[in-house]
Amino acid sequence: MTLAALDLEDAPSLTIADRLFDQLRQAIVEGEIPAGSKISEPALAARYGVSRGSLREALQRLEAIKLIERRANVGARVVQLSSTELLEIYSVREGLEAMAARLAAERMSDAGIAELKALLERHRQELAHEDWQRYFQQEGDLDFHFRIARGSGNRRLIEILCNDLYHLTRLYRCQFGMKSHRTREALREHELIVEAIAARDGELAEWLMRRHIRASRQATEQQLALITAGHPPSAINGPRVRRPRRPTTRPPATPN
Repeated sequence: MTLAALDLEDAPSLTIADRLFDQLRQAIVEGEIPAGSKISEPALAARYGVSRGSLREALQRLEAIKLIERRANVGARVVQLSSTELLEIYSVREGLEAMAARLAAERMSDAGIAELKALLERHRQELAHEDWQRYFQQEGDLDFHFRIARGSGNRRLIEILCNDLYHLTRLYRCQFGMKSHRTREALREHELIVEAIAARDGELAEWLMRRHIRASRQATEQQLALITAGHPPSAINGPRVRRPRRPTTRPPATPN
């Protein structure tokens, strides 16, 4: 995406601050505004052709979703996650998204499940087009994990997963690259989770989601280790993770 003045004809129901927030969020997540870079209000206001008031409102919202941080004597900067912080997010996601999958199995409508299956078919076609090299999901309702969180029907859980953690997770996905030989495995893991949700098997959906997030965390840990050793992200493939098979028996209880 190229930074440009806001198109005031688009989405007339949104305020200038709303549209600016969306554009800045995308620019940060996709790395166009780099992690750790200082925020210059005059420069951004001029570049987008907006008032400082609208810009400040948008920046406050970006700060609320943890994409911008303010420090004394430093000012506002784009967040830059440490390895420890990133892995902590994965640990939190493992527990919360597993819970969301269980609740989705209990509460998601048949129509919602059908839409989820259609979404995965779309992902399969996109992956085939990319020769199974890159599993990048668009934002919001086109993102599998976002849809599962919404399907949980738990407002507090949705707030945490779709606002507090979501954009930080996407920032990592975009900027560290999605090229990996885990693409097939990840899609298959998604499909197994949806099968469990469709069968209204909350316990199995929870267990499969937990295992899926854990496999992603393990791949990330190896990526970070290789980056620390001086390898560029584009040259990194995550660890081989065996493709999950639907258990023939009930999975063991997972400790809290």
